[in-house]
Amino acid sequence: MAGKKKTVDLDRDNDIAPGVEVKNKKRLVVVSGTAHPALAAEVAQHLGTELAPTEHRTFASGELYARFEVSVRGCDVFVIQSFEGAVNKQIMELLIMIDALKRASAKRITVVLPYFPYSRQDKKGRGREPISARLISDLMDTAGADRVMSVDLHAAQIQGFFDGPVDHLFAKPVLLDYFERTLSADDREKLTIVSPDMGRVRVADTWSDSLGAPLAIIHKRRDPKVANQVSVHEIVGSVAGRVCLLVDDMIDTGGTIVKAAEALKANGAERVIVAATHAIFSEPASTRLQSEAIDEVVVTDTVPLPEDKRLDGLTILPIAPLLARAIGEVFEDGSVTSMFDGAA
Repeated sequence: MAGKKKTVDLDRDNDIAPGVEVKNKKRLVVVSGTAHPALAAEVAQHLGTELAPTEHRTFASGELYARFEVSVRGCDVFVIQSFEGAVNKQIMELLIMIDALKRASAKRITVVLPYFPYSRQDKKGRGREPISARLISDLMDTAGADRVMSVDLHAAQIQGFFDGPVDHLFAKPVLLDYFERTLSADDREKLTIVSPDMGRVRVADTWSDSLGAPLAIIHKRRDPKVANQVSVHEIVGSVAGRVCLLVDDMIDTGGTIVKAAEALKANGAERVIVAATHAIFSEPASTRLQSEAIDEVVVTDTVPLPEDKRLDGLTILPIAPLLARAIGEVFEDGSVTSMFDGAA
């Protein structure tokens, strides 16, 4: 009949013809940068899908290129990019991918950052310093990102840097499940949660509540006999004869964690276990973490960790199930917060 509208599914990058009523299908698409494709593929698998094929190139001049080999028009796209080593190159790659998605008419672009780059530059400590974490947020916003998702931000205030929704995920349930399964009854009786410095006390306190264990805090101060050097570690709390669980958001060069572990052993700790979300492991972390003061290191795979940086006594827990669940909640307009009630 003349003038009658028909319904079609749009799967190509063509324009909508006049007089055609579009059947709106909600489509989830997962794409990956080059930093940690194994993690992205695992997330896609948990979501029951596959990574959208993407062409990545680096030209002779060093300039980057990205193109998606399938249509993303009208799709809810989740861009997974982690960071290790060539952080600045990977940031630029992420921005190019966001721009390509925006120009390809993606309906919504969510950037999934298992680890948020430049997160330690979240405030001005001295005059004439940048707030680089804010700059990263501004760049993603300008490129066309609609939403950001990240795990264990170094500072919660980073959530306010992006002009849009930010889903702050917590790896604590993943780590906590591991220790609830592996710590013996005797270990649980002697367990003490330790904050490596004053800045992580709040996080350590939540671990203390979850495991029903006392809290100890390592207070770093300057030795008046040694100029410009933090060399004295005072421990607030009892650690003698205890199994000490040192919790932190990341391990970079390992200096803080190793010195904290040595202080605990010097004060009579029976064992020292380190738990952290992000295994940055910049040199010489792998060497430092072989210290006799540390009995075990447990991390997640938010950051890719090459074989040459892996050490004896290291346990790597998968973060993909957590990311996939959060992506599913966002895609279905569910609640991400409900995943972490009482776990933050």
